[in-house]
Amino acid sequence: MTETMSVDADRVDVSDEVARLHAAIDVCDPAPLLMSMVHATGDTSLLDEFGPRLTITEPGNHYRTGTRPTTPPGQYPDDVVADIRARAHELLTPGAEDLLGVPDPALFARMARIATSERVDDEFIPILREQSGFVLDERHVPVTVAPPADFSVIVIGAGIVGINAAIKLQAAGFGYRVFEARGDIGGTWSRNTYPGAAVDTPSHYYSYSFELNADWSKYYPTGAEYQQYLRGVVDKYGIAQHIALRTRVVSARWLDAERRWEVITEDARGRRETHRANAVVTALGMLNSPNIPAVPGLDDFAGTVVHTAEWDESLDLTGKRVVVLGTGCTSVQVVAGIVDRVQSLDVVVRSPHWIVPEKAVAGHVPDEEKWALASLPRYNEWFRLRSYWFASDNLYPLPRIDEEWAKSHFSASPANEMVLNTALDYLNDSFGGRPDLVDKLTPDFRPYGKRIVKDPGFYKALTRDHVSLHRASFQQVRPDGVVTTDGEFIGADVIILATGFRLEFTTSIDIAGRDGRLLADVWKGGDDPRAYLGVQVPGFPNLFVTAGPNSAPNHGAGHNILSEEHVHYVVECLQYLLEHGHDAMDVRADVHDEYNRRVDDALDKTVWVHPGEKVNGYYRNSAGRAVVPCPWRLVDYWTMLREPDPEAMEFF
Repeated sequence: MTETMSVDADRVDVSDEVARLHAAIDVCDPAPLLMSMVHATGDTSLLDEFGPRLTITEPGNHYRTGTRPTTPPGQYPDDVVADIRARAHELLTPGAEDLLGVPDPALFARMARIATSERVDDEFIPILREQSGFVLDERHVPVTVAPPADFSVIVIGAGIVGINAAIKLQAAGFGYRVFEARGDIGGTWSRNTYPGAAVDTPSHYYSYSFELNADWSKYYPTGAEYQQYLRGVVDKYGIAQHIALRTRVVSARWLDAERRWEVITEDARGRRETHRANAVVTALGMLNSPNIPAVPGLDDFAGTVVHTAEWDESLDLTGKRVVVLGTGCTSVQVVAGIVDRVQSLDVVVRSPHWIVPEKAVAGHVPDEEKWALASLPRYNEWFRLRSYWFASDNLYPLPRIDEEWAKSHFSASPANEMVLNTALDYLNDSFGGRPDLVDKLTPDFRPYGKRIVKDPGFYKALTRDHVSLHRASFQQVRPDGVVTTDGEFIGADVIILATGFRLEFTTSIDIAGRDGRLLADVWKGGDDPRAYLGVQVPGFPNLFVTAGPNSAPNHGAGHNILSEEHVHYVVECLQYLLEHGHDAMDVRADVHDEYNRRVDDALDKTVWVHPGEKVNGYYRNSAGRAVVPCPWRLVDYWTMLREPDPEAMEFF
C-alpha cells in the first residue's frame, strides 16, 4: 500500500513538472527560449531553422535615423514566436540539462545575433559573455605571486561597489576590511526606503553578472527587494565578518616612508582606531548627503518634514495633506507610491524631466517565467543578455549632438528627436483634456539633458481629483504650509523633500596624498573632480576611487556594470604590483591631464554640456562642465579597464 502511494506521488510530481514546463513555454520570451532549446539539445541546427526568419538590423539603427521601429527592437514576428514555442513543447523536458555548455566565442556571437535580431559586432562579444553571466570576470594580469599575508586593502562603503570589491578581493586572496558608516549594507538601497522606491534599470540585468537572480518579483525591482538581494549575496560569499558597520572613515593619509595608507575610523560610540593598508578603495558613490533646500521657515513648520533619503518608517500619511517638492525619479516614484493614502497631494515642480512610458516598470514577473529562469538551461543568461543589449550601447547616440540637425531642431539629433516625440506623445496622450498640465510638465531642455524618467504611475496620479501640480518652487515655509514662488499658499501636514543629493565624490572624507595634499583641495571642494579612467588621481598612490568622476554610464545600463568594471581594474592593479615587486603605483600627471582633455572634448558634443543648453542639474559643476557622465561607449570603457597600462604609471 505504502509503495503504491509513493509511486503515485512520483507520477503526480512528474506530471506537475511537465505542466509547469509547458505553462512556462507559453509565456517565455521566445529569444532566450530558442537559445535554451539549443543548450538543452546541443542541436545548433535550430539556429539554422530560425535564424534566417529573423530580421537582422543595424544595432540601434532606428535611433540613428530617428525612425520608430514597427515592432520593439529585437522582437520576433508572431509566426516565429508560435513556431519557437511549438518546437519547445516538442523538444524540452523537465530537468533538461545543458548539453551545449558555454558556447565558444564564434558560436556565442552567432547566437547573440539571433537572440537580439540585430547585428552584434565581434567587439561586443567579450563584454556580452561576461555581463550575461556565461563566463566569470577573466583575469588579465598573469597571476604567479600570491598576495602576502600582510598586504591589506581598506574599502570605504558597503554598497553595490563595496560588496563587489569585498567578494573579488577575497577571491583574489587579498586581505581586506570594509568600513560602512551606516548600520546596514546596501548603500543607496539601505538609505532610500521611501514609498515607491525602486530601481529604474531592469531587474534581470541590475545585479552582479556572477550572481544572477531568477526570482525577481518585478521586471524593475523595488528598493526593498534589491536590498534583500544584496544581503543574500553578502551571506552567500561570507563577507559579513569583514564588514564593520556603524563605522565611518574619518581620514586617510598616505605615508611616504611606509608606502602605506593610515586610515582613521570612528565607531558609533565615538571610539577611534588607526589602521594601516597598502591600498584604499573608496566605494562611496557620488550621491550620499541629502540635498536639503535652504527655504526660509522650513525649521518652523508645525507638521512633519521628511527627505526621501531619510524616510521615517513610522510616518503615517493616511488622510494627511502632503506637499512634495521635486520632479526627478524619486519624486515620481513617491507620488505614485502615496497617492492612494493621502487626503490631498500637491506636487511642486521647478523644472520637469522628460518622462517616457514603460509598461514593465510596475510589471510583475509571472510565476511561469520565474520557473523558466530558474529551470531551463541558460534561459536566465540569455534573458539577461537581451536586457543588457537593449539598454546599453544601442542608446549611445541619444545624448549626442548632431550639429547640422541641432541648428534647425529643438532636439539634438534624429535619435534625440525620437525620444522627444515619444515623451511628447506620452505627455499629450496622458493629459489630452488638460493643456495646463501639458504646459507645466514640458521641459525646456533637450531629452537626456537630465535623467530620463520611466513613469511608474506618476502621470496617472496627477489626474486624480485630490492631486494638484504647481510649476514653481518653495519661496517660504510657514508653520501651517508652504508659499510657492508664484505666491500661492498650500496648507500642509507633511512636506516631503524629493530633492536628491549633494554631489560629493569622496570629498566628505579627509584624504591626504603625497606632500599632504587633500583630495578635496585638488578637486576644488568637490566642484571640479577629475581622475584617470575615473579611478586614479595623481599624487594619491594606491588610492582607487570607484564610481568616480566621468565614469557613470548615463546613456544606458546601470551602476552594476560600473561596479564590476572598477573592481576588476582595482584587482588587476594590485596584482600588477605584486607581480613586478612594486609597493605602489601613481598615475602620471600628464597622462591624467591628457585623458581628461579627451573626456571634455567628447562631452562637449553631448546635450550634457553643449553650448546653449539651459539644463542645470547634478551632472554639471558650477562652471558647466559635466563631471558625472562617461563619454565613452560601455564596451569602450569596459575595455579600457581590463588591466593597467604601465606606461601611464609611476611605480615605487
